[in-house]
Amino acid sequence: MALPKAYRLKSRQDFQAVFREGIRRHSSHFTLRALKPALAIEPSLDTAPPATKIGIAISTKVSKRAVVRNKIKRQITAALYQILPKLVPGWRLVLIVKPKTAESEHQTHKFLQELEELLAQAEVLNGHS
Repeated sequence: MALPKAYRLKSRQDFQAVFREGIRRHSSHFTLRALKPALAIEPSLDTAPPATKIGIAISTKVSKRAVVRNKIKRQITAALYQILPKLVPGWRLVLIVKPKTAESEHQTHKFLQELEELLAQAEVLNGHS
């Protein structure tokens, strides 16, 4: 179960822009890099703001086994599905998984809590819960 296409950060340039210009927030399992949306000079009322784009970066330092890395990505994606409606549109986010994450099993609920805290710190959630 991948993120919907509208919510995926895909291009190398987008990832590089987020790493170069974005803010950083840390938790025990993740590092969040977030780039605020660029403000348009004349926002038109006809067009909706673009959806928040999310990329997940998980290196072989987390686990040498692709099976383990993919399982962690699926758990993170499942947690993100619950958060998507609460996100402020237009942001570009990269979620970096820390090596400690591989040690914990079946942590979808804990991932959800951590992600909500990180996104609230970065002011990406509506209402900054």
